[in-house]
Amino acid sequence: MTQPAFTDTHARHVLRRMFDAAVESAAPAQAVIGHLPEKPRGRCVVVGAGKASAAMAAAVDTAWPDVDVSGVVVTRDGYAVPAGRIEILEAAHPVPDQRSVDAAGRILAAVQGLGADDLVLALVSGGGSALLAAPAPGMSLEDKQAVNRLLLHSGATIEEMNAVRKHLSAIKGGRLAAAAHPARVVSLLISDIPGDDPGSIASGPTVADGSTFADVQAILTRYAIDLPPAAKHVLERGEETPKPGSIAEDIRIIAAPALSLRHAAQVASQIGIRPVILGDAIEGEAREAGIVLSGIAQGVARHGFPASAPAVLLSGGETTVSIGKGPAGKGGRNTELQLSMALALKAAPNIWSIACDTDGIDGSDDAAGAIVTPDTLSRARARGLDPHAFLAGHDSYSFFEPLGDLVITGPTRTNVNDFRAILIG
Repeated sequence: MTQPAFTDTHARHVLRRMFDAAVESAAPAQAVIGHLPEKPRGRCVVVGAGKASAAMAAAVDTAWPDVDVSGVVVTRDGYAVPAGRIEILEAAHPVPDQRSVDAAGRILAAVQGLGADDLVLALVSGGGSALLAAPAPGMSLEDKQAVNRLLLHSGATIEEMNAVRKHLSAIKGGRLAAAAHPARVVSLLISDIPGDDPGSIASGPTVADGSTFADVQAILTRYAIDLPPAAKHVLERGEETPKPGSIAEDIRIIAAPALSLRHAAQVASQIGIRPVILGDAIEGEAREAGIVLSGIAQGVARHGFPASAPAVLLSGGETTVSIGKGPAGKGGRNTELQLSMALALKAAPNIWSIACDTDGIDGSDDAAGAIVTPDTLSRARARGLDPHAFLAGHDSYSFFEPLGDLVITGPTRTNVNDFRAILIG
C-alpha cells in the first residue's frame, strides 16, 4: 500500500470525498428502483414520511408510468422535489407542527377503502417520526411537541424515543399498515437507525411493534421524563400497538449505514489509505464517544493498532447529547463529538476527522457537522475561543463556525445516520 503524505488541504479533501461517497451510496432514486415489488393488478397508493421520502416518491413515479399511481408523502422543509402524480407535503423537524398532523391525517385517509388487488407502497426514512405526527386520541399537538422536546433533551437512544412515540401515536407502530388492510403493503425503508431495526425507522408506521407499555414506563423512569398529563392518560388507557403476527409485512431496507461505510472504505482503498470500519451502530453520549474515538486514533498513530498508518477509522450510528436543565447554545451531536475529540487529541499531529449527519443537518442547524485538524485548538485560541467553555455550554456550532470548519451541504434528501471518519497520516 502506498504511503500518501497529507497536507491539511489534502486531508480535508480526502475526508470530504469519503463523506460524499457515503451520502451518494444512499441516493434514494437508485435505491428505490432496485427494490420495487411486482406491479399491482389494481391501484398503487404511495405514502411516506421522512427526509428522503420526496426523492423516493419521484423515483416511483418515474419508474411506473403504466401503473395507476397516486398518493401523498411528507418531508422536511426544504427537502421537497416534484414527484409527478404523488403529492409532496412539507412539515417541521425535529419538533412536529400542525402541518405534521395534517399530513398524517391525509396519509391515513389515502389508504382507506382499498382492496386486495391494490398496493400501498410506504416510503419511509429518517425524520418520519416528527413529520408524521398523529397524536393519540386525547392528546393535542402541543402535548406531542412537549413530548418530543422532552425526549430530545433526555439522552434516550433513538430506539427508546421511538418506543415512547409509537405508544402516543395514532399512526406509528404498525397502525398505518393496519389502516390499509386488506391492501398489500410493501415498505421501502432507508435506515438511519443503529442496527437497522425496521420498527425504529420513523417509529415504524407499517411495522408491527414489539415494544410494550411496560417498556415505555421503564424508559420514562430511566430518564426521569415527566410527560404532560394527556400523554400520561394515554399510557394509563393501555391501548397497545399492533403486535407481530397481527399485520402482514413486506419490509425492504434499501439503504443503510453499513453500506455507506463500505462505499467510504472503497474510496480510502483507492487512494492508498487502509480503511478500518469500527461499526455502524456506535451510540452513547457524543462527548464520550469523541474521547473514545480519539483514543483509538492515537493507538493507530503511536502503536500501529488496530491498523498501521496511513489509515482511516470509519464509523456510523447515532450518539446523543444530554442537555440537562442548563442553557444550551447551537450545535448537534456531530459538532459536539468533534469538539470533544479535538480536546482529547490535544493537537496530536497527523490526525484529521470529520463527523456529519448524512441528511445534511446536524440537529436543527444548517451544518451537517464539522472537521477537526491538528491545529484546531491553536487556531481557536488565537481567536480567543475557549473550547472547554463551548463544550460545557453545548455550543459547538459557534466554536467551529469562526474557524471555517463547519461542513455545509444543504439538504441531501437522504438519511443513513451519522458518518465519521478519522484520518491518521
